[in-house]
Amino acid sequence: MKKIFLSLALISSLVASTLHLAISSNPSKLNPLIATDSASSEIADWIFDGLLKYDKDGKIAPALAKSWEFLDPQTILFHLRKGVKWSDGIPFSAEDVRYTYELITSPKIFTPYASEFRYVKKVEVLDSLTLKVTYKEPYFKALNTWMSAIVPKHILSKEKDVMTSSFNRHPIGTGRYTIKGFEISKDINLFANPDYYEHKPHIEKLAYHFVPDPATAFLMLKSGKLDVGSLTPMQLERQIDGDFKQRFTIYEQISHGYTYMGFNLNNPKFRDPKVRRALSLALDRQELIDILFFGHARICNGPFMPGTFAYNESVRSPKQNIAEAKKLLREAGYDASHPLSFELVTNSNNKIRVYAAQIIQHQLQKAGVKVRIRTMEWQAFLNTVVNPRHFEAIILGWGLGLMPDAYSIWHSESDKKGGFNFVHYHNAKVDQLIKKAEKLTDLKAVGEIYRKIFALIAHDNPYLFLYIPNSIVAVNKHIKNVSPSLIGVMHNEIDWIKP
Repeated sequence: MKKIFLSLALISSLVASTLHLAISSNPSKLNPLIATDSASSEIADWIFDGLLKYDKDGKIAPALAKSWEFLDPQTILFHLRKGVKWSDGIPFSAEDVRYTYELITSPKIFTPYASEFRYVKKVEVLDSLTLKVTYKEPYFKALNTWMSAIVPKHILSKEKDVMTSSFNRHPIGTGRYTIKGFEISKDINLFANPDYYEHKPHIEKLAYHFVPDPATAFLMLKSGKLDVGSLTPMQLERQIDGDFKQRFTIYEQISHGYTYMGFNLNNPKFRDPKVRRALSLALDRQELIDILFFGHARICNGPFMPGTFAYNESVRSPKQNIAEAKKLLREAGYDASHPLSFELVTNSNNKIRVYAAQIIQHQLQKAGVKVRIRTMEWQAFLNTVVNPRHFEAIILGWGLGLMPDAYSIWHSESDKKGGFNFVHYHNAKVDQLIKKAEKLTDLKAVGEIYRKIFALIAHDNPYLFLYIPNSIVAVNKHIKNVSPSLIGVMHNEIDWIKP
């Protein structure tokens, strides 16, 4: 009897466990089809699933689909899991997948994710658990397309305007966790999904504390009010002690994202490639890394992730050359009496980007360039600067995928409302190579083309690629089953146990 009582007590403690995290900016919409900012995407990833996912080694693995098969190079048959439910109890079915495809490719929503489906010819429901997807032609990302989140037909099909639907704040998903809703600048709570197809997460609740100030988040981590938190290199090198290392395990690896300074190429100041080349030559990227990251970062040389088939090892960002930068600026019509000047905007809650802007301002001043810095709260930055393209230059970052896709950011067709090509980059050769690569299924051949794309984009300087920071994450040592991987330390959070 005593053993039974103890077992029940242990189960109760697991059920009641809470994982404390921090989030620095407000989500905008938790509908994964239109969630484009990092805060929204982070929360939505807990709530929704795709048919497929990456496993810990970065290989494609089953999710809502239990298996798949290629009937021919252009046709995939998906077999869906039986018994999966939406968090409101309605059964998940193939109709939801077809509806998601029809919605994301319709004019009802504005989303850059529609480009993932541009080669899909049709999606057929053979029965409630079987789908046949036919592509217009062979496509190298045919499977990756179906890592996109699936949304519920029984809810969204009744909405007149999906873009403004209450679903965007009160979503219903099939994911590991559910949410009742969220309020701006308030903490966000997610609750374990008891019907999740793998099993209910051992940790009952994810508590995201809204902490816009990174210094405050660090103090909360040090005091034990957070279980998981990112560390800056400064914090790692100089602000943690032996006690912290006794309580937290620190995981460090190259992050899947880079930071860049992007130009509005519709602005006359930046149309001349000599100007963009001059600005690139005026930067000392290594100095940026040394000051900001104490060496816990690497120079970003172009748009695709190091180590992937698309990365071009032969392309290197130029070393600082102020004399050559001034020469190019003179050729472009700028000198001491008529200096190049522009405004550089970034989001205020990311202190590293703000510091990067200040260092860049100082470095460019050596070449006679005058930079005015403006910082804004994240949502205001997105809504009034980035999305409407009201900027001269910006500092932002992109995630680096394991399977690169140049189309959504670099193809001229993505220079549209809702598209990610908001710097207005157009290069006919790049467009041609992107389309050519998409029709191939041999990744070796795709890699050869993508390395050419990498070199062309780096040469054109639509962005000044700056740095790829290391991801440094501290995890409470009391948490069991933590297993770092290629896709991040939290990939198996469903199996974590917090006593």
